[in-house]
Amino acid sequence: MFWTGELIARTAPVRGRAVPPPPWLSPLFGKASAAYLGLAIGDALGATVEFLTPNEIRHQHGVHRDITGGGWLRLKAGQVTDDTTMSLALGDAILARGCVEALAAAKAFDAWMRARPVDIGNTVRRNLITFRGSGNPEAPPSEHDAGNGAAMRVLPVALACYGQAEDKTIAASRAQAHVTHHNPHSDAACETLILMVQDFLAGRDAREVKEQRAEALVRQHPVFAFDKKRRDHPSGYVVETMQAVLQALFETNSFEECLIDVVNRGGDADTTGAIAGMLAGARYGLDAIPKRWLKSIDQGIHQACTRQAADLIALTRVNKP
Repeated sequence: MFWTGELIARTAPVRGRAVPPPPWLSPLFGKASAAYLGLAIGDALGATVEFLTPNEIRHQHGVHRDITGGGWLRLKAGQVTDDTTMSLALGDAILARGCVEALAAAKAFDAWMRARPVDIGNTVRRNLITFRGSGNPEAPPSEHDAGNGAAMRVLPVALACYGQAEDKTIAASRAQAHVTHHNPHSDAACETLILMVQDFLAGRDAREVKEQRAEALVRQHPVFAFDKKRRDHPSGYVVETMQAVLQALFETNSFEECLIDVVNRGGDADTTGAIAGMLAGARYGLDAIPKRWLKSIDQGIHQACTRQAADLIALTRVNKP
């Protein structure tokens, strides 16, 4: 957060040297902010139809396209779930430490859980309870922990590590992910998502990102193949989550189309919506997000996402390799 006095001091002209523009005026910040707001919007939009089938959505909503709240969690319009609030908790921990650190992330997640969030996944809860007893921020490897709970909260890592070497970014991804999900499929999904976000922030073409990231994921882990049957009603299994998200992202041509496509598939729609919104925001930018969605999202969350996007992008300048 920057205070007014700091804004004046940082942007005042200095004789003899150029003063860079503040981060919130840069194209990079615009896309980073769009990614964070996209995550929150997708979360809020999808929560209304979470766990419904596509047929149930059609029967109850027609085409679900507005942020109305409700759903099984009985949310207020614009309220978000664990996808967004856990991401913000991770982002705060990264900013406090100046880097991605497993123990700091685990403590932040534990404090988040103690605050009684509106929703929490079983794997997240179980491994955070284990952390309370052991103090070890790395959950044991488990073939059963291939849920999407680590993948849904990767955005702060993508922003904080923007411009860093890929191996350092992957290490940071695993540091936060293994607090609750120590699984190779979860790792592969998290790392792919982070690199895709960073590619879109850098302005890379969607076809290139698809070939070099999404299709590379499938080559390394064929179970993630997303070019066959349409993935409707995706579960919390990270493979199904990724299939639904990647199909929606690459088969549509706008932010709005992408999110409407993915949440109307039902299933774990708050998380598929959040992840798709994150990617689509980074791809299309802030101007592509419908104004009605920006106005509908909880204003406290809106401000927190925007502020954290700026702070995390500023952190990348401090941590330049």
